[in-house]
Amino acid sequence: MAYVVDFTNVSTVGLESSPVAQALAGLRANEARYYMNKYGHHFTTVPAAESGDTLEYVNRILKHERGIEFAAKPLETSRFQVANLKMAYVFYEDGLAVNVMYAVDDPGHRAVGFKLSEGMEVPAELGKFKFARQKSKLAGTIRGSFFVIKGEY
Repeated sequence: MAYVVDFTNVSTVGLESSPVAQALAGLRANEARYYMNKYGHHFTTVPAAESGDTLEYVNRILKHERGIEFAAKPLETSRFQVANLKMAYVFYEDGLAVNVMYAVDDPGHRAVGFKLSEGMEVPAELGKFKFARQKSKLAGTIRGSFFVIKGEY
């Protein structure tokens, strides 16, 4: 069942099995606030089991671009388009959020982003990445990194 993320009243709906559920919910709410403020878009997630091809799409890009396959269980996904950007998100049980930003008309604006919830360790699969820190009222300290997508997806 789809869940429209509320960034005013942060909820762990769909994320309860995560050991950092509250921080992951804050991270998800932080993303929802961004898309609402910038694009007027209601950020909606679905359980990973109901994600259609979204999970396969993100996994294919990770595997082809960097050979990354996450051991963590995916809990939720989201996929939408705002302006010229196709976006796909996967929220994992360990507290990781992965997003694919794919500009429709500009190959220079295509990337995969990783955001780590406060309280989680850096996954072994991302050990080579350097993470920057960002403060968020909703999510505490978010650590983030990214890589540029070179292929066509």
